[in-house]
Amino acid sequence: MTARRQWVLGGVLGALALAAGRALAQQGAQRTWPWRAVRLWVAYPPGGLSDSIARALSEPLSAALGVPVVVEHRAGAGGAVGMAALARAAPDGHTLAFSAISPLSLQPLIGHVSYDPQHAFAPVAAVMRTPVLVVGTPALRGHDFQALIAQARERPNAVRWATSGVATVGHLVLAQVRRQSGAAITHVPYQGGGPQLNDALAGHFEVLSTNVAAPQLRHVATGRLRALAVGAPSRLDALPEVPTLAELGFGTANRDSLFGLFAPAGTPQAVVHRLNHEINALMGSRRMAEMLRQAHNLPAGGSPADFAHEIEADRALNAALVAGGAQNFR
Repeated sequence: MTARRQWVLGGVLGALALAAGRALAQQGAQRTWPWRAVRLWVAYPPGGLSDSIARALSEPLSAALGVPVVVEHRAGAGGAVGMAALARAAPDGHTLAFSAISPLSLQPLIGHVSYDPQHAFAPVAAVMRTPVLVVGTPALRGHDFQALIAQARERPNAVRWATSGVATVGHLVLAQVRRQSGAAITHVPYQGGGPQLNDALAGHFEVLSTNVAAPQLRHVATGRLRALAVGAPSRLDALPEVPTLAELGFGTANRDSLFGLFAPAGTPQAVVHRLNHEINALMGSRRMAEMLRQAHNLPAGGSPADFAHEIEADRALNAALVAGGAQNFR
């Protein structure tokens, strides 16, 4: 074969290879999402309410999308570990996270995070609002919230108050109680809501602020834990005798947790809106409504823009609270 023929043949083969590559790229770009399993990362340890809700959502969401939805845990640092992992994930709609909004609206105000809380994520759907429950353990001498404050004032730093981690809503409740009461209370941060419950029952600390969930309420009913206060707009039907923190004079501590679904920033809007539609439909189902009712949580819902607005409003409120008492967040 002459050099010229070799050159022509090489050019033809190169052109064919380039055309084939373009065709494959075009085919990939036109693939309909989702084309593989979706990973749903829970930003907290197994055993808590967030774990239960994520798993309850995964099966019907899998049926709606036509691919497996695999629940995994990326726990630590009050949800910041999971959200940091999500920020690094490919924005193709195949990796999501279920988390409270505090890793975006509170934690960055108190300490360092490895992600940009305002630009690294695409809020997909608000899922539920969870009241905060403040309980006394067997280690607490008193039987109500006033006795807790009296004990903390009498013995500075002897009262230990556990939360689900630094910069969680439970930590914010503690910080505001410290600020308003002037009592010195020792913070005991955990990695999530599940592991701290066993230690609470064993009396490893005096007080626990946690999300309201069925296991905690069962232990209150049996007397193993004592409900001291709730963070909620009004008293809970399950605990009608237990006052809200606002009733006790701690209005800035009277907070609940908003949980939702997030995707990495840059996820196509069509994917975000499809997920939002499916999640809202699932949250409106009888099964999910009953599950939340039994846990004394409220369904949230709304558009991605509604969810983003809630996060930004919470961030602004928290910024004012932190500025007014940063020394209490430790």
